[in-house]
Amino acid sequence: MSQQTAETSTDTAFEAAYEAARKSLAEGGVPIGAALARNGQVIASGHNERVQHGDPIAHGEMSALRAAGRQKSYRDTTLYTTLAPCAMCTGTIIQFKIPRVVVGEARTFDGEFDLLRSRGVEVVVLDDQRCVDMMRSFQEEHAELWAEDIAE
Repeated sequence: MSQQTAETSTDTAFEAAYEAARKSLAEGGVPIGAALARNGQVIASGHNERVQHGDPIAHGEMSALRAAGRQKSYRDTTLYTTLAPCAMCTGTIIQFKIPRVVVGEARTFDGEFDLLRSRGVEVVVLDDQRCVDMMRSFQEEHAELWAEDIAE
């Protein structure tokens, strides 16, 4: 199901994604953060801004990519995200040929790993307990908002 490596949640880019998720939660939004990195350096991070901006496609991954601006190529980048990517974000990862996605957790939402892998994307799941706890609490306390975010 999920692939894990020796990579830990202390990775700088993953921590940028995690802090972005915390920021979204503090702003009253959905606590999902993402960061785009190249050669171990964070290019940009972002978080789910659907609530804050009333933007239905402002998921964490989209926000990080928007913050990164135009890139000549994404083929040498890694996208870090606190939660398994949804179908929309998966499509964007595939569209821009991002070769690697590092995911904080997939227990509270299983995302589209099969589609990513079928298109050659390496998926690494950290199973970070902080991410699991943050999403579980959010889903319990804001069930209606969570359902809206994943179009349920």
